[in-house]
Amino acid sequence: MSGHSKWSTIKHGKAITDARRGKLFTKLAKEIIVAARDGGGDPTSNFQLRMAVQRAKDSNMPNDNIERAIKRGTGEGGEGAQMVEATYEGYGPGGVAIMLETLTDNRNRTVSDVRSTLTKAGGNMAEAGAVAWQFEQRGVITVDVDEKQAEELTMTSIDLGAEDIDSFDSTLQIYSPPGSMEAIRSTLEQSQAHIRSSEVSMIPNHTIVLDDKLARQTLRLLDQLEELDDVQRIYSNADFSDEVLENYRDE
Repeated sequence: MSGHSKWSTIKHGKAITDARRGKLFTKLAKEIIVAARDGGGDPTSNFQLRMAVQRAKDSNMPNDNIERAIKRGTGEGGEGAQMVEATYEGYGPGGVAIMLETLTDNRNRTVSDVRSTLTKAGGNMAEAGAVAWQFEQRGVITVDVDEKQAEELTMTSIDLGAEDIDSFDSTLQIYSPPGSMEAIRSTLEQSQAHIRSSEVSMIPNHTIVLDDKLARQTLRLLDQLEELDDVQRIYSNADFSDEVLENYRDE
């Protein structure tokens, strides 16, 4: 499992304040609006929307909020937001590669915020393509498990096309081709597995192992980038020791 995936697992397991939950719901709504605007409001025929809705449900976003976002995207609930997708690339402490997916109505504001955050943390922006080649798109399903479930769910996932499976902190992280992810998730749900999240993500082909000081700097940077209003998702090739991550969990 990449260190970034470990960071995501711990981050999602930490207590979420009302303020942070509100910000998360706003970001999820933006993703739904754009998906519905671009591909229509029917999740069964719009893969991007289906994934956005699933992410929202995994984060316990109320169904009313989801429906309102879909209607905004299709124009039924008022004028849809004039947002565009943009991907930015950069480097963090220790040369860690970072990719950011954003939704914004003001590219100048977004790029300024991203550049400033990276620079203050000792990183820098990169040219398009400088970082992206180090990542590949894969489906990622995170499942909460106990020891009895782990082996059974691992074998089931492999039979359905999973390419790699890692365990961390009582979870399984199941990696698959994007096209196999929904079938794996559906079968796991039928097995009464507790699925924490599922999404199409960008996974690094290799990771950089950081010492404790650089690891903490990078964790703080990833959190700061995530707090930016226009940033939807963050990917990195950082690798963190279990000890650093455990200390991060307790902060």
